[in-house]
Parts: sequence; C-alpha cells; structure tokens
Amino acid sequence: MIEIRLEPSLADCIETIAKREYERVLGILLKEDREDRQLEEELELLRVFLESADFGQLRSLSEDLLLDGRRVEFIVRSTDKPPGYEIEVKDHRGA
Repeated sequence: MIEIRLEPSLADCIETIAKREYERVLGILLKEDREDRQLEEELELLRVFLESADFGQLRSLSEDLLLDGRRVEFIVRSTDKPPGYEIEVKDHRGA
C-alpha cells in the first residue's frame, strides 16, 4: 500500500500541493536511469487522485481548519476499491 501525505496551507490548496508532488515525483523518475517501482506507484496514485478527487469539497474542509489556525494533513492511500485511493484528514490542533 502506498501512502502520500499532503499538507495544504492558506496559500496553497490541496489540489496545488498534489500537483506539485506529482511534478516532483515525475521529475525524479525522468532523471533516474533505473526503474523505481515505489515512485511509479506514487505517481500513479497521485494521477488518479488528481483526476477524480472532489477538490472543492477538500478545499472547503481544509480552509475552515486553516483559518482557525490549525494544521491540516491529507493522507492519500492506495486501495483496491474504486476510485483506487482513500483519504484520511488529520486536524493537528495547536500547530
């Protein structure tokens, strides 16, 4: 199971953070001269997440917490059930 942690802020929403992580992983894979199965799986998980997530709902959920001064972390995990991932939201109080 692959797990990716994404931490949005008031300046950068969850979609922006996910896109940056996708680009970062893709860049690493393109530079390497060998296969890296873990990174390939991370890239695929991010692709599916970016194509199917309801970012309006995720932004709404995180913005309220961020405006309250909390730190929010989205944990995206691969799964065999559609859409291919599950999301856990962690609200870090007092961060």
